[in-house]
Amino acid sequence: MFEEPEWAEAAPAALGLGSVTSQPRPAAASQSKGSKHRQLLATLRALEAASLSQQPSSLPSSDSEEEKVERIKKRPQNTSFASASAEVREKKKKKCQKQSLSASEEREVEGKKCHKRALLGSDSAEEENKKKKRQKHAPSNPAQHLNSVDHSGPKAWKNSATKDPPKPNLDSTSPKPPHTLSRRQWRNRQKNKRRQNNKFRPPQVADQTVTQASREETDVLPPHRPDSHEARAGALRTRMAQRLDGARFRYLNQQLYSGPSSAAQRLFQEDPEAFLLYHRGFQSQVKKWPLQPVDRIAKDLRQRPSSLVVADFGCGDCRLASSIRNPVHCFDLASLDPRVTVCDMAQVPLEDESVDVAVFCLSLMGTNIRDFLEEANRVLRPGGLLKVAEVSSRFEDVRVFLGAVSKLGFKVISKDLTNSHFFLFDFQKTGPPRVGPKAQLSGLKLQPCLYKRR
Repeated sequence: MFEEPEWAEAAPAALGLGSVTSQPRPAAASQSKGSKHRQLLATLRALEAASLSQQPSSLPSSDSEEEKVERIKKRPQNTSFASASAEVREKKKKKCQKQSLSASEEREVEGKKCHKRALLGSDSAEEENKKKKRQKHAPSNPAQHLNSVDHSGPKAWKNSATKDPPKPNLDSTSPKPPHTLSRRQWRNRQKNKRRQNNKFRPPQVADQTVTQASREETDVLPPHRPDSHEARAGALRTRMAQRLDGARFRYLNQQLYSGPSSAAQRLFQEDPEAFLLYHRGFQSQVKKWPLQPVDRIAKDLRQRPSSLVVADFGCGDCRLASSIRNPVHCFDLASLDPRVTVCDMAQVPLEDESVDVAVFCLSLMGTNIRDFLEEANRVLRPGGLLKVAEVSSRFEDVRVFLGAVSKLGFKVISKDLTNSHFFLFDFQKTGPPRVGPKAQLSGLKLQPCLYKRR
């Protein structure tokens, strides 16, 4: 606490003012900011002036000496008081300079760290640095700050009381504006997050063991079997045999369409297995169709009387004869069934006008189609039925074909051109052919049905 000078107590005694006594300083004076001190000095000066005016004239020398002593005592006190206040001010200036320097240095360091964190994209590092900054720039305890002030004089106490506590650095503690990240930096930040999360993930032992076991199973080569080489060789042989059969089928098909029926008959007589090979390839091609024409013809014949005699030209495996109850004469160039009569379809072993229905199901092959149709006219009874089914791609002009068939003694009853793979025609015999054997019928020259290599 502030101590009053000695001359403040001696002045009233010298003036003869016994009632004026030094009273203790009130407690509220410590809370004011210097106003009480100023009032006290003003009262002391007033008392001093009053004492000078009331001093008796009989003691001039003694009063002057006392004043001199008091002045001498007062001067060193004032000088000490001023020097103490100057020292306190210098210390405060140095502290402020140090704080400003430390704050600027810390800002520079924090700016560098923030730039590094933006490049690295580490959220965890940002949180740690924010905690450190808050701890560094937190305001100090006001009690400690007051204790650190030098209380050497009243001015020092005044400056320490009037000075506000240091405010926290708002720039360091306030949250910084969000840094705009590029797309690449955002991706890097997401990767770092995933890596950070994966670090603290518990190891999945069961899944790893399963995956390792599966990898080991896949990595382990199958045991060498002695017959693996033989199996591969067998598969290669079957593949080559299939290719060879396909090539032979295309060759035989081309021979049947490019030559007369007599040449095809000789070909199959010389090589009996060739007809079996051709028939197998032909059936594999027809199976791809949505509807086979032989089934359509069998359906139509089942709606007619079962007493009608049928002649099947180019019967193949006798599928039509197996599908209907009518008596059927089966003719073909080679035999795949005991019911087949091997012959040239231009000359069948039947009497004239002996059958009711003549069927050509995908069998108008060769260059002598006219001979086939004339033979059918010979064996059919008057008003007999001729049924023809052929691949649709073979016809250039259907009307020309129908006109040529009508000149051979037939009349068109019905035609079905709706199917995408074959056309179906029904003719009725009207009589013998109306043209001579040397007449040219260009409509009977159909396109060959050749299969490409696949």
